[in-house]
Amino acid sequence: MRSSTWIGTAMTDTVLDRFLRYVVIDTQSNPASPTQPSTIKQMDLGRLLVDELKAIGLADAHLDEHGYVYATIPSNVDKTVPVICFCSHMDTAPDFTGTNVKPQILRDYRGGDIQLVGDETQIIRLSENPALNEQIGNDIVTTDGTTLLGADDKAGIAEIMTAAQILTDNPGIKHGTIKVLFTPDEEIGRGVDKVDLGRLGAEFAYTMDGESAGQIEDETFSADGVEITITGVAIHPGFAKDKMKNAIKIAGAIIERLPRDVAPEATEGRNGFIHPTAVTAAMEKATISLIVRDFEEAGLIAKEQLLETLVEDVIAEYPGSSYTFVVNQQYRNMKVILDRHPQIVENAIEAIRRAGMAPVRGSIRGGTDGSRLSFMGLPCPNIFAGGHAFHSPREWISRQDMEKAVATLVELAKVWEERA
Repeated sequence: MRSSTWIGTAMTDTVLDRFLRYVVIDTQSNPASPTQPSTIKQMDLGRLLVDELKAIGLADAHLDEHGYVYATIPSNVDKTVPVICFCSHMDTAPDFTGTNVKPQILRDYRGGDIQLVGDETQIIRLSENPALNEQIGNDIVTTDGTTLLGADDKAGIAEIMTAAQILTDNPGIKHGTIKVLFTPDEEIGRGVDKVDLGRLGAEFAYTMDGESAGQIEDETFSADGVEITITGVAIHPGFAKDKMKNAIKIAGAIIERLPRDVAPEATEGRNGFIHPTAVTAAMEKATISLIVRDFEEAGLIAKEQLLETLVEDVIAEYPGSSYTFVVNQQYRNMKVILDRHPQIVENAIEAIRRAGMAPVRGSIRGGTDGSRLSFMGLPCPNIFAGGHAFHSPREWISRQDMEKAVATLVELAKVWEERA
């Protein structure tokens, strides 16, 4: 692709140019914040994207009060083509700092481990990142090891922006109306809480939020959150014999008895898990927060029943104590919806093939905005964006994989037009 050049009043950037510009803007979301967006700094990137979309020629680009960026690439054909949407999220994960990102480019990668320059303890090891074997000769972007990179999901944003530029600058590429949506707060599970699907006006969508080049994902976990509140019996420890029921110890006993083979660190593939995420405890009351994941609804329910039975057994050992067990639905496997609209994935597979890759259909051991969008009436699988080792200072992505994602989006626009 080209380096940055001026065409008329709009600047045309490579996808790498855009990516490097976006990752230095801190957009970390905050689960403790009640606002939408959860952090006002996400709006900084939103405003920049609106300016760039308008410079490209998307006159309706705007940022709303909740931190969503909307824009339209108008159709350039007379026939009716289903309106599709390309979507990515602007926030980065709370797991590791995204402040003061210093992207590094390793040109012409020749193999082996990658030592990060800002923290000698941070090494991208080939043994832990076998996808690096596919990157020989490519340009790898990392951080200096002191922050995460933000390829999740600023790579997706850069790819959508670059594809929008190509489609706008090249009227010979025939396509229907395409909507652009950038969301806040995906990393904390609120990415589509306040999205206006009426304003968006799309029939089908694609999130650009996956990993390896060539992947199309049409399945996610089904997900619930569970909160267990334990009420013990508090009394002065000097007079506690046969009376005290310490909620801290009860919580510890529950956690100790969680099945070790049904945990994230012990499962892969299509196996789900039960995972404690937080504990707050005092002698009288303790709360355990957990997430439960499974690809099948029946598996999700079975894990929750197993968990509550375990809690009941522990509580029975502490007469006088009690508990509450609250299940909160988080998202459901989007495959239930996508299987009703097979053309969405079929068109993406064809686009990936036309962009020069062997399509790989897969499942996500997690969720995306597409999970909830699908159940809100906007069927939405997930296409690769090219990033790896998300949510860590060892995050990385290659320029070439981002370019393949751009090519996939352009081909996808063409496929929908041709098959309309």
